[in-house]
Amino acid sequence: MHPLPPRPHRDDVRIAVAGLLGGLALWGIGLGMNTGRPLDGAWLLLPLVAMSALELVRRTRPRCAVALGTLVLVADQFTAGSLATVLMYTDLMYAAVVYGTPAAARRLPVSTGLVTVAATLGFLAWWRQPEAVLVGVMTGLVSFGPAATGALVRGHRDRAADERLRARQTALLAEMDRSQAVVAERARMARELHDMVANHLSAIAIHSTAALSIDEPATTRTALETIRENSVDGLAEMRRLIGILRDSSGDTEPAAAPTLDGLGALVEQSRANGLDVALTLTGPAGGLPAPVGLAAYRIVQESLTNALKHAAAGHVTVTVRRHGEHIEACVSSPYGDRDGPRAPGSGAGLVGMRERTALLGGTFEAGPVPDGAGGTIWRVLATLPLDVPAPGGGPA
Repeated sequence: MHPLPPRPHRDDVRIAVAGLLGGLALWGIGLGMNTGRPLDGAWLLLPLVAMSALELVRRTRPRCAVALGTLVLVADQFTAGSLATVLMYTDLMYAAVVYGTPAAARRLPVSTGLVTVAATLGFLAWWRQPEAVLVGVMTGLVSFGPAATGALVRGHRDRAADERLRARQTALLAEMDRSQAVVAERARMARELHDMVANHLSAIAIHSTAALSIDEPATTRTALETIRENSVDGLAEMRRLIGILRDSSGDTEPAAAPTLDGLGALVEQSRANGLDVALTLTGPAGGLPAPVGLAAYRIVQESLTNALKHAAAGHVTVTVRRHGEHIEACVSSPYGDRDGPRAPGSGAGLVGMRERTALLGGTFEAGPVPDGAGGTIWRVLATLPLDVPAPGGGPA
């Protein structure tokens, strides 16, 4: 079953009706364009009606319409001729360029220009009269003029469509960048919040469990003192994070981000929470890029938090070594079941440490390894380059 042809556009119907009525009005008052033609009188109505019918498909069948319109225009020259027929043909030529294929839009202005030149030279050679130039001018006005106008209009439309497409693509890319920036910022805030508060909350959970499970006044008092200290420190960390998130014009000034210079205090705090930990710092701790210093500090902090929550009883070592263009942070703790109270863990700490290391282009390892004495330790090893990669992938 053949598909039905598309319905004419309402504007095309209006143009066809207006052209037909205009041609009838001109015929009614006896105004024609040609004299002394073999088909006089009402014969001009046939090309008029045919050209009006072709106007109905000027948008849906532009090439067919202009080809048949050319034949109708030639036939009109054998009648008294109608100005409406000629004007509708110029519209068909214009529509063929505007609504036709890109190849037709390129060829029609060239071909009609060549026809105009050929008609001018041909009639000059035939008539050898200056009036022959008028024939060329009329040919150009009927064919080349509409085709050139259509090419200009189509060019403007194509450029406008390209600009709209480019604007949509730009808006889409901007939205993707915005979404990625929001996701990255949320992940950064989640890592920062976890690393800042998890250590204190883990100590509070462990010591509160100990205070509830051991009915000794001295133990309870020590646990409560530790809980209070960690609560105060955790509150201070939370207020620092809130200060970072607030507008700088507010009443809270964000404190500086921690660096490797604060590892001593971090280790002392872990000892106060009951962790047997020793720190070894090799190489200068100052002069590090801020992201590297913060990442190394947070990795050590989270590793000590995990040791406090999960490690078996024993010695914990923290080694931070700066060599060449890298800084290496290693935290080792006894591996095995923990005696006594422990805090629950979700695994978010390891994810955060991996993310911090990956963002800086470093390497990260975490897992049980032999300790060289027949036992097993849990080792966290992060190697961070000092040449921090820029967001575009190159060096900062």
